[in-house]
Amino acid sequence: MKNKDNSRKWMWWFLGIILAMQLYFVRELLAVFALFILGFGAIAFVVVALYMLHQGWAVAVEGLAASQHPAILATKRNVNSMEDFVRRGAVAVFAGAEELAKRAFRAGSATAR
Repeated sequence: MKNKDNSRKWMWWFLGIILAMQLYFVRELLAVFALFILGFGAIAFVVVALYMLHQGWAVAVEGLAASQHPAILATKRNVNSMEDFVRRGAVAVFAGAEELAKRAFRAGSATAR
């Protein structure tokens, strides 16, 4: 009888250890799940914040483009004049580079003869 009680004692210890390990495993899984929720929540928060900033910026720019305020109109004129100036300068630089290339080509073909 003593041997039988000793075997039951070990059986209960073994079952208790297995149960404790299962509970510990479940707690670990829940902790990892909570960490994943926090991580993905932070990523979603950043994405939504950037989207909202972009949408707010688009609304602000559209409002400024449609504005008839004198300061905005003056800024638009200045930007347009600078754009025209740069465009003329780029055309002049391109035309000058093209002329130099033609001269080099002509000089090269003249020396080859």
